[in-house]
Amino acid sequence: MMEYDGGPVALVRSALVRSGIGDTLRTFPAGVPTALAAAEALECDLAAITNSLIFDLNGEPLLILASGAARVDTKLVAEQLGEVRIRRASPEFVLQHTGQEVGGVAPVGHPGKIRTLLDESLQKHDLLWAGAGDHNSMFSVTYKQLQEVTEALELKVR
Repeated sequence: MMEYDGGPVALVRSALVRSGIGDTLRTFPAGVPTALAAAEALECDLAAITNSLIFDLNGEPLLILASGAARVDTKLVAEQLGEVRIRRASPEFVLQHTGQEVGGVAPVGHPGKIRTLLDESLQKHDLLWAGAGDHNSMFSVTYKQLQEVTEALELKVR
């Protein structure tokens, strides 16, 4: 593992430490740009990888924390939220609102608060892994910790 001492990963690490979760980051020189790559590197179930997906909800960011083993059903989510349409955000929109690039977005460490939804199917895993701000880093967290630190609404997203 290599150390990373700046940028988005430092902000994620700081947010985790401040929240009481602690520094659970791991960095992989070969990269973990996809849920499958992360699951292989961490030797864990693909469903325990937590994807941080940014959507555009009427011009505002919506962060959906979803299992790496399934796709988000945006129609289902929109219906539950009472919204008409949720669109996948552009890479520029994601960077603007998170300070992180697509493929490395973390659930925390953003410049401002982002409305967040948490895939309730993730609660069946004792330990989850989430992106930590770049394509090389991940952190471990429990479902309860993730819900608390993000103040996410638990929802069926698939």
